[in-house]
Amino acid sequence: MSTTPLAPHPFGDLITEASLKEKFASFHQWEDRYRQLIQLSRQLPVLPETLKTPEIELSGCENRVWLSSQRLPNGTLHFYGDSEGRIVRGLLAVLLAAVEGKTPQALLTGDPLQIFDDLGLRAQLSASRSSGLQALADAVQRAASDALR
Repeated sequence: MSTTPLAPHPFGDLITEASLKEKFASFHQWEDRYRQLIQLSRQLPVLPETLKTPEIELSGCENRVWLSSQRLPNGTLHFYGDSEGRIVRGLLAVLLAAVEGKTPQALLTGDPLQIFDDLGLRAQLSASRSSGLQALADAVQRAASDALR
């Protein structure tokens, strides 16, 4: 078990669920939320090509998306990922803020998509983006289940 997280990012640590809720609370228009998603996508470091393996590429998403995790010595999970689409990268960044550093048990008892309702994002997504978001949540749940085995 590595003590150094693969593909570190600021989500879950510097950019938290609470800070996102505070920021998004001031946005009343979808366009403002959309712009914020693009800003968040720019803060997600590009995943090295060596980590973009077929095993972690998700199906069911509008754009190519990679998501994986590693279990840290303290029992929490570090998630990392990337996407080719700006909005999907922003949605991935929001998800990372919600799931990063949690235990597998906490992830299995919670809803990783609740943050999208809290931020007023889920209702505005197209059917294909909603499907992709569900694929991301399913991958988080699978990673949490696998970590308990």
